[in-house]
Amino acid sequence: MAGQRGPTYYRKYSTVTGYFLQDDADTDPRSFDYTAVNFGLKAFPHAAEGVESRWQMLEEQLQRLNALDGSDVQYKILFLGRHGQGVHNVAEAQYATPAWDCKWSLLEGDGTLSWADAHLTAVGISQAEKAHDFWAAQFINQKMPAPQGYYTSPLDRCLMTAQVTFSELDLPTERPFVPTVKELLRETNGLHTCDRRSSRTYIRTHYPKYIIESSMTENDKLWSADLREPDSALDARLTVLLDDVFENDQNTWISFTSHSGAIAGLLRVVGHRPFPLLTGSVIPVLVKAELVEGIRPGRKAEGETPAPECSEE
Repeated sequence: MAGQRGPTYYRKYSTVTGYFLQDDADTDPRSFDYTAVNFGLKAFPHAAEGVESRWQMLEEQLQRLNALDGSDVQYKILFLGRHGQGVHNVAEAQYATPAWDCKWSLLEGDGTLSWADAHLTAVGISQAEKAHDFWAAQFINQKMPAPQGYYTSPLDRCLMTAQVTFSELDLPTERPFVPTVKELLRETNGLHTCDRRSSRTYIRTHYPKYIIESSMTENDKLWSADLREPDSALDARLTVLLDDVFENDQNTWISFTSHSGAIAGLLRVVGHRPFPLLTGSVIPVLVKAELVEGIRPGRKAEGETPAPECSEE
C-alpha cells in the first residue's frame, strides 16, 4: 500500500502477544509485581549469539519487524505507567466508592484533604521512587533500552510521577527525558474534581522542562462539572492519541504516564486483555499498527452520565 494508499485509511491496532507475562490469562493483575519479574518479559526460546539479555533480543526483534513489514506497519513497545497514589485515592478509600462517586468526588476536598487536580501523597512519591530505582537497575543489570519518547497526562499526579521516575536517571544523551504533555492522555473526564487539570501556566511554571502541546488551552475547557465521559468517548480520544503518536513519533520505545481509566482504555484500543494496574505500576505492551484502507469501524456511542444519586443509608 505504501505510496498507493486510497483516499481513506486508518490504523488498525493490535497487541502482539507472547512476549510478556501480562499477556497471559493466568497472570493475576491483583498480585503481579512488575519489579519482581523483569517487567514481565519472557525468556526467548533461542538466544542469538552475542546478545546478552532478553531486552537486547527484543530490541533486535523489533528492529527486524519494523524493517520487514514496510512503512504501512509499525511496531512500538509502550510502557504504560499509572501515577503513584494520589490524595484522591486516599479519599476514595476513606469514604468508599459509592459515596465518593455520588458526593465527595464532586467537591474539591473535605476540609482536611484537598484533591482538585489531585497531587501525589508521600506513598505516591515513594512508588515513583521505586519505579525510578527499578528502571535504573534494569539499564545496568538487564541491558534494557531506555525509552526514546515520553508522554504524560496533564494532571499533576502524572506530571510528578514522570518527573520522580525519570528525571534523575542516567539516560543516554540521545534519549533524554523531555516529556510531552498530552491533553488526550488524561483520565476519564468530568464530574470528579481530581480529574480537572490545572492551568497551562501552572504546568509551565512547575514543570519548565516539559513540552506542552500547542493546542492546550490556558484553562481546562474539556472538563465538565455535570457529566462524566463514557468509555466509548474515552476509547475514541485515546485512539486519536495513538494515531498522533504513531504518525508523528518515529521512535519505537515509548513511555506513557497516565491513569487507571485511561490505561484501561488504551488496553481496549490495542486489543490487550484487561489488566488493572495498582498505583505506581507499569505494564509494557508490544503494539502493532497497520494502515488499512477504509473507515475505522466504530463502536456504539454511549451518552455522558451525571453523578449517581447517593443512597440514604
